[in-house]
Amino acid sequence: MTSLHTRLAPDVHLEHLRAESARFRDVLAACDPAARVPACPDWDAADLLWHLATVQRWWTEVLAARPGHPEEIEPPRPEAYDDLLRTYDDWSAGLAAALEGADPQEEAWNWSDDHTVGFILRRQAHEALVHRVDAEQAAGVASEVDARLAADGVHECLDVMYGGMPPWGVWEPGEGLVRVDITDTGVSFWLQFGTFSGTSPDSGTSYADEEDFHVVPAPDDTEVEPDVVVDGPAAALDLWLWNRAGDEDIAVAGDRGVLDRFTAIVASPID
Repeated sequence: MTSLHTRLAPDVHLEHLRAESARFRDVLAACDPAARVPACPDWDAADLLWHLATVQRWWTEVLAARPGHPEEIEPPRPEAYDDLLRTYDDWSAGLAAALEGADPQEEAWNWSDDHTVGFILRRQAHEALVHRVDAEQAAGVASEVDARLAADGVHECLDVMYGGMPPWGVWEPGEGLVRVDITDTGVSFWLQFGTFSGTSPDSGTSYADEEDFHVVPAPDDTEVEPDVVVDGPAAALDLWLWNRAGDEDIAVAGDRGVLDRFTAIVASPID
């Protein structure tokens, strides 16, 4: 296994965004609008369709306003399911078109510390993947998840969604190392536990010594062993981290206490 992670090329992210968005639409077009979404029990299929439609519309607005922050406007929701599908078609096509014509290195507002079009492109490819799985679970169908996209999703989930840090925060490294091995792509990621502190300037919420982890380079000393190893195929790990699948295809070994600390973090909802 190698700890080196090479992000997918922008054109590959765009290809996956188009494919996952199309599959999402096809599944929901044949789904009962009232079908429940297992991972989001407050939603039915119509709510899921509207959610991804508005998400893709919003990021299209962000790209149009770059590098500034667009005005946030809540669009009216169509009542008929066919109209929801047509609205999704328009907004999804708009996002793909906006990303196709944009330089991935160009500055664009987003909530992370990577203020580039490329961040949005990558994030939306994975957003579409996760919600495509939601659509399939609501409809009672399934299809394969691309291993390379899922491996990139594991990295993004660990490094950005769980391991990211806002600029107003401070992270202090601590004790505990976890290695996540992706068995079908030959990639592994090292995680180090630490504590996060800081006060959000937007909400005023303060955090003090909250345990989390960061993705870190593999140790230079090849004799250093992780306290815990988590391994499995890319799709199984990605969907598990996003709480869209169980851990049946995932193996763990190592210190039970460190494992409990790791699972406590990844079991928390992702905002």
